Amino acid sequence: MERDGEGAPAAASSSSSQTTRPSRSVDPLLVTCRFFSVITALAAILCIVSNVISAIRSFKNQSDIFDGIFRCYAVVIAFFVVLAETEWEFIFKNWKVLEYWAGRGMLQIFVAVMTRAFSVYSVEQRELILLQDAASYLLLACGAVYVVSGILCIGFLKRACEKKETAKDRVVKDLQELERQKQELEQLLISESV
Repeated sequence: MERDGEGAPAAASSSSSQTTRPSRSVDPLLVTCRFFSVITALAAILCIVSNVISAIRSFKNQSDIFDGIFRCYAVVIAFFVVLAETEWEFIFKNWKVLEYWAGRGMLQIFVAVMTRAFSVYSVEQRELILLQDAASYLLLACGAVYVVSGILCIGFLKRACEKKETAKDRVVKDLQELERQKQELEQLLISESV
């Protein structure tokens, strides 16, 4: 057993090679919320597609200009639903109501009703009507889930879990940086002792 300066760096370098990395646990609430957010964004995109097709048909046939303008508004508002589902910081900063799930759900229900409104039932537009029905009912269901989840404060829980995950990531990065600095100092100590 050596107690002089030569034995200490070797012991320190062997302990640094045995560092354990913290295991990455995935929060099931965040995974579920992200999955549901993707489903909602896809439903909103489906509403955009059906409203664009309906607006083009309205303007092309000049049958009902009001319906075409109405569909254009539905497209713009559905685009905001998609942006809200990305949880882009700019959107939440300017439209605080979209940060809360009940407000986001009401907007989704509004877009679903706009998509479903003024449907012209005819044999040649059967596919368009089916697309509008599917898109509107899917977004209506997503909006209802958001409203109920907002009432139950699930959004608050999600934000708390996200803050916790962000803090964990920051701690892991700091720990890795400290480990890297430790290894550099050990190498410097070894090179000075030689």
